[in-house]
Amino acid sequence: MGETNAPERADVIVVGGGNAAFCAAHAAREAGADVLMLEKAPQDEAGGNSFYTAGAVRVAHGGAEALAPILDEATRARLPETELAPYSEADFAADLHRVTEGRCDPAMVEIVVGKSTETAEWLHRVGIRWRLMYERQAYESGGKQVFWGGLALGTVDGGKGLIADHTAAAERSGIRIRYESPVTGLLQDESGAIVGVRFRDAGGTEREARAGAMVIAAGGFEADADRRAKHLGAGWERALVRGNPVNTGEVLDMAINAGAARHGDWASCHSTAWDAGAPPQGGNRELTNQLTRQSYPIGIVVNRDGKRFLDEGADFRNYTYAKYGAEILKQPGGVAWQLFDAKTRPLLRTEEYDSHPITYAEANTLEELAAALGIDAAGLRATVDEFNDSIVDAPFDPTIKDGRAARVEPPKSNWSQALDAPPFYGYAVTCGITFTFGGVHVDDHGQVLTESGSPLPGLYAAGELVGGLFSGNYPGGSGLIAGAVYGRLAGTTAATPTPPQP
Repeated sequence: MGETNAPERADVIVVGGGNAAFCAAHAAREAGADVLMLEKAPQDEAGGNSFYTAGAVRVAHGGAEALAPILDEATRARLPETELAPYSEADFAADLHRVTEGRCDPAMVEIVVGKSTETAEWLHRVGIRWRLMYERQAYESGGKQVFWGGLALGTVDGGKGLIADHTAAAERSGIRIRYESPVTGLLQDESGAIVGVRFRDAGGTEREARAGAMVIAAGGFEADADRRAKHLGAGWERALVRGNPVNTGEVLDMAINAGAARHGDWASCHSTAWDAGAPPQGGNRELTNQLTRQSYPIGIVVNRDGKRFLDEGADFRNYTYAKYGAEILKQPGGVAWQLFDAKTRPLLRTEEYDSHPITYAEANTLEELAAALGIDAAGLRATVDEFNDSIVDAPFDPTIKDGRAARVEPPKSNWSQALDAPPFYGYAVTCGITFTFGGVHVDDHGQVLTESGSPLPGLYAAGELVGGLFSGNYPGGSGLIAGAVYGRLAGTTAATPTPPQP
């Protein structure tokens, strides 16, 4: 190959094309910077993992009326029928500490929680459209749509709408986006400062881009089977990739090799119950998040032997779903089945359980269902009989932790309903990996730190390649808001860097 072309120049270069990257780009542009975004994927496959999400965003808020100014017209019209309790900063922080069992960076928690509300309001001004997620996060009770689990806010049209809105806002403000432009290396000067990148353009030519500061927001390593096995352990190479197939971790490795400190839990990740028939090496851009199966708290989950292996009702699904994918991966064949009957089937999320194609079976007896799904029939019958006989007599209410427990091992702590009303339904699920939790260490401005704790000059980071906030588990909707908060911080600071102190 011949000599590279003359370097492209910008004030700030953003590597990545998902929510965190766009937030960094918007913030830098607002600060007056000329911004260049380098996106690895083609335009019709762009958007990072954000494109594949449901667009759920966890924020502290004062209830439905407090959120009303940023909500779309259709949602505001439904507020009289809506019951949404306030979700305070203390609630949000407590959830992060609780679900990670204290393995979260307290300084990062304070920043994400404290800036969550203002960041959602800022995104509204940028052009992101917000709504309340009735179909995902509310049940009808007492004539009201009652929200549960601390999560209500989402983007109009989910992840697809989020990326469409971000892209339109970038185009309006003059941000330059280069698609099909994977970064192949970071450029450092004699002092070690990051001064630019090498990238391959859409025509296959190796080029350089130079800038006063760089924001990396290119995701984790979840789409690379070798890196998964190396960091997460044996067996993780079999997990299905829920989202973007280009999140393969090379930019994260480049940052580490350039002097960035590792931070957070590199041995765990966000993984969920995912349709067992889904494509293995990347999400479906039409169905996106519809391939998830998240109504399991209403039913039971069994393995190939017909045995239960987790507490489906331990908590609202927002606080368990991101760790249960790993539990499914441990089962024989890495597969499990969510089972429901005629009583519980109407409560399932329509967008997930009525989507097509879907890997499931329906039968009039448990034995017929077991045969259709490949479950041991005798084991399933024993499990269901024991489960049905162990349920405590308490009112069933999916909007609260109702204490309707099944006293078996493992227990089901809430929302237990006897599986006894035909027809019976079974949905085959496996482990779908969303994103990895380990990453680089950043300060409270989004600047990347070295092992000594000093800033790595010229380098900022946001999104899923930043470590420290999550470990082992994750409260639903926290990823997009963390990416937005740190993206905004990183972009603003990258555009207006503080001169080095003497």
